[in-house]
Amino acid sequence: MASLDLLNSSGQAVQNYGDVSRETLERLQIFVDLVLKWQPAQNLIAPSTIPDIWTRHVVDSLQTQWSYPEARTWVDIGSGAGFPGVVTAILLADVPDAHVHMIESNQRKAAFLRTALRETGSRGTVHAGRIESVAKGWKDGPVDAVSARALAALNLLFELSEPFTAEGARAVFHKGQDFQREVNEASARWQFDMIEKTSLVDPMSRMLLFSNISARPE
Repeated sequence: MASLDLLNSSGQAVQNYGDVSRETLERLQIFVDLVLKWQPAQNLIAPSTIPDIWTRHVVDSLQTQWSYPEARTWVDIGSGAGFPGVVTAILLADVPDAHVHMIESNQRKAAFLRTALRETGSRGTVHAGRIESVAKGWKDGPVDAVSARALAALNLLFELSEPFTAEGARAVFHKGQDFQREVNEASARWQFDMIEKTSLVDPMSRMLLFSNISARPE
């Protein structure tokens, strides 16, 4: 387990934004340590963000599960380094019926994600393949919510997540300061209900929560 000093430091970073248990902090610390250990070989996150990993990546990712706290089955598309997929799984680690599916086409990153789930004692499944292929052939049951962070424009995110949202799943996507342009462009092709929340870690960014997503009739 992480040292008390590390937990105090990371815990303060997290507790500034929301309340989590000590067990969750311990799992988050294990995950951060793994990211830093694998970083030289995998380049999991931008090197410039390493000093601020707790705020820029961990806290930012905590907002995903906090957006839909009642959701139990998640699909995180383009999971990369596990922000937010692994973080969501950590937050739900003690919820008996919770499960996080992570879709990642890069085999080495998929291996990292499996290691992160195992080492943090979190429940999840890593699907190593292209998002389109995995989603189209989905046989793992109903999905409550879909997430993505720093993956693609909103139009493409709606397209990639359609196999899940068409069945009633909601979606939460992290977006930067150009979010309104993406929303306007997506509105030409898609119908949806949206809740806009200012990011806890960047006042120029948004957490966009979507429900009732459907393609507009041609």
